[in-house]
Amino acid sequence: MPDTANRTALLQIHFCVLLWGITAILGKLITLPALALVWWRMLLVVAALALLPRVWRGLSALTPRLAWGYCGVGVLVALHWLTFYGAIKLANASVAATCIALAPVFTSVIEPWVAKRPFQPRELFFGVAVLPGVAMVVGGVPDGMRLGVMVGAASALLVAVFGSLNKRLVSHADPLTVTALELGAGTLALMLLAPLLPFLLPVLSGPLLVLPSLHDALLLLLLSLACTLLPFALALVALRRLSAYTVQLVTNLEPVYAIVLAALFLQEQRELTPMFYLGVAIILAAVFLHPLLGRWKPVPAGTSPQEHL
Repeated sequence: MPDTANRTALLQIHFCVLLWGITAILGKLITLPALALVWWRMLLVVAALALLPRVWRGLSALTPRLAWGYCGVGVLVALHWLTFYGAIKLANASVAATCIALAPVFTSVIEPWVAKRPFQPRELFFGVAVLPGVAMVVGGVPDGMRLGVMVGAASALLVAVFGSLNKRLVSHADPLTVTALELGAGTLALMLLAPLLPFLLPVLSGPLLVLPSLHDALLLLLLSLACTLLPFALALVALRRLSAYTVQLVTNLEPVYAIVLAALFLQEQRELTPMFYLGVAIILAAVFLHPLLGRWKPVPAGTSPQEHL
């Protein structure tokens, strides 16, 4: 029976990654600006988690220092989502998903510094290996989308930063409690940041307190509950059966799922050139080969799944 349980867990994690891939498609379909979209997504998830007594028990058990640490990570999560959905609005879902594939490259540089471990030359090699792919991706998109590529790369950098910090902090508290605190802090941070964005980052500015239409409201519920909380719960179950290495390999499929779904439902392949997809292939090849050759484990079991989209 263990083999059956492992196969079930593998299917569960694939389903989680598929749901994370769908978030890019929903980001394109929701007509709200990126700022309002991210604020509503975080608010709805926090509201759902606030209904769980387990979350409140976990919050009461946190030390002030640890709670502030999670709040700081939550601000980074909010900025990551803001730049990710900003990249979708400025370019498209395929471009944003491709940029997120750069996150492991940034992590290979940032995590040794955060975790205070020696830097591995092999990681530098794979970081350099993706550069031709990045150049092809930039050359394969219309001029009007290149700002979206830059914003998407910033989003990937933020993933690397808050992901590395989360790996140090997440084991000190209940994952659902961590998620509620981080996303709650991110929700408040966006409210404080909104008046400053026109001066700091005008391309990501926009109205915050926008009442969504019925169409957008339904898609926001799908994004928040089906593509955030549901895969979070399933990933926690799957992590009990699968190695961190297996989970990382499957997670690397997230941009693949997003690009395929964008072609099927949004016809985005009409906006992009073969050079773009060749660049995507080079980036993904480096992302997959890194753990295959090095057998590193960048996602420890129990890592909070909000590191993913």
